[in-house]
Amino acid sequence: MTRARHEGAATDAARCTAVDASGAGCACPAQPGAPLRLCTTHLLVAHDWVAADVGITDVLPGACLVCGSRLGVRYPSGWLCAVCEWRLGDVPDFELAPPRVDVVYYVRYRDRVKIGTSGNPRMRLTAIPHDEVLAFERGGRPLEQRRHAQFADARMEATEWFHLQDALLAHIREVAAGVDDPWHRYDRWVSAELARHA
Repeated sequence: MTRARHEGAATDAARCTAVDASGAGCACPAQPGAPLRLCTTHLLVAHDWVAADVGITDVLPGACLVCGSRLGVRYPSGWLCAVCEWRLGDVPDFELAPPRVDVVYYVRYRDRVKIGTSGNPRMRLTAIPHDEVLAFERGGRPLEQRRHAQFADARMEATEWFHLQDALLAHIREVAAGVDDPWHRYDRWVSAELARHA
């Protein structure tokens, strides 16, 4: 590129569109490739403003004491675990028994689904053959019985196993909507109970 063309390109460069409280515009060039026509300084100001509200996902300085995750969200007020939302620095009272969080679980094994309930699904599911955990629904025995009645036409004899049928699959999709990992949802419930009793 010739010197003249280079100078012309610099003069034609887009300017930052930020305006201060007095109405004066920024004289700096906009950052090339940025999604908004802002200079680096104003992009950083916008980033910090948004980060104060939604946080910044990053590696925690130490593992979460509740679920062991190393992924966190940093806010100006401190860190939260990205999995269970426990506040970094808060120490659970380990002298208390862990909180009981009853769930109805949906697990798939081959071409069937088990609908069961447990207050300790990690331990319970070690004893049940399954290929994947599909979803958790907060609730205990009464909710489990309602689900058994709701999908009785798909039930395999007198067991807690059900044939894969459209209505059951639609229900599981609804329960699991917006959840990447059912265990993360369960960890959040446990964390909320720990915080409630702290």
